[in-house]
Amino acid sequence: MILKRIALYGLLMLGTVLFVYPFVWMIFATLKPEMEIPMFGLWPSRFTLQHYQQVFAKIPIGRAFLNSIVVSGSITASVLIFSSMAGYALSRLQFRGKNLMFMLILFTMMIPFQLTIIPLYVLMVKLHWTDTYLALIVPGMMSGFGILLFRQFFQTVPQALLDAARVDGLNDLQILFRIVWPLSRPVLITVGILTFMNSWNEVLWPLIVVRKAELMTMPQLVTIFAVGGMAEAQLGVKLAAAFLLALPVVVAYGIFQRYFIESMASSGLKG
Repeated sequence: MILKRIALYGLLMLGTVLFVYPFVWMIFATLKPEMEIPMFGLWPSRFTLQHYQQVFAKIPIGRAFLNSIVVSGSITASVLIFSSMAGYALSRLQFRGKNLMFMLILFTMMIPFQLTIIPLYVLMVKLHWTDTYLALIVPGMMSGFGILLFRQFFQTVPQALLDAARVDGLNDLQILFRIVWPLSRPVLITVGILTFMNSWNEVLWPLIVVRKAELMTMPQLVTIFAVGGMAEAQLGVKLAAAFLLALPVVVAYGIFQRYFIESMASSGLKG
C-alpha cells in the first residue's frame, strides 16, 4: 500500500514537472542574454531585463494591455449578467418553447467560430463598427457555455427559497441578483475565468476588425510583433512579449482556482 502511494505521488510529481517546466524555462529565458537562450539549463550566467526593455520600446504594449483589460472586462461582465439571466429563465421560468430554445443554444456551441466570421464581419461593416471597441466587445457579450453552466447550477437552488422571495414581493430580476447570485459564487467565478481567458487570448477576430494600433489588443499586437518582423528574429524579445501576455491570465487563475474547481465539481453538467 505504501509502495503504491509512493509510486502514485512520484508519477504526479513527474507530471507536474513536465507540465510546469516549459513555462518556468520561458520565464528564465526572458532574463537570459540572447546567446544563452537555446541552452537547456535554467540559470543564466547573468540576469538581464534587456528583452523587456526592447518590447516596451518597440511596441505600445502598455496601451494594448489597457485595451485588453477594457475588452475582456466588458465581455466578462456582459456574459455574467446576460448569461445568468438566460440561465435563470431556462431553469426556473415556464414558457412555451423553453426546451427548444435550450437545444438551439446547445447547437450554437457546436458551430465553429470560423464559420461565422464572414457574416459577423459584414455586420460590423454595415454598422460602421470596424476599428472600434464595439466590434471587439459586442459579438462576445453572450456565451452558450455560460448559459449552460448557469442553468445547471441554478437548478440546484431550492425552489422553496425562490418561493419565499416571491412572497416577500421580489420579482425575477431581484431574485436573480439579490438571492441567487450570492449563492452562485463558484459558477460566477468559473464562467468569469473561462470568459476572461477566451476573450483575452482571442487573436483572429481582432486581426479582422481592428487596424488602428491604438485599438489593438495585447494578443493581437504580440502576434503582429512576433510574426511580422518587428522582433527581428530575437527569441528573447518574443518570449518576453509572450510572458507579458500570459501573466494576467495565470495570476487570475491562480487566485480563483479553488472556486473554479469547486464549481466544476459541484455543479457539473447534470440535469
